[in-house]
Amino acid sequence: MNTAPRACAICGKPQTEQFRPFCSARCADIDLHRWLKGGYAIPGRPADEDEDGAAEMPRGED
Repeated sequence: MNTAPRACAICGKPQTEQFRPFCSARCADIDLHRWLKGGYAIPGRPADEDEDGAAEMPRGED
């Protein structure tokens, strides 16, 4: 069994149990900031747009 500590997901230093998978609160905060700013966004295909540039909404029957 490998007992060597794993590397921090942000800076590469050894992880600590308290902040796992990070080494410190600072690295955990950096990761949270990246999530909140959209740095980890998964690209998707563009939505269909009409001539106005707004996404087309399906219309209900009246």
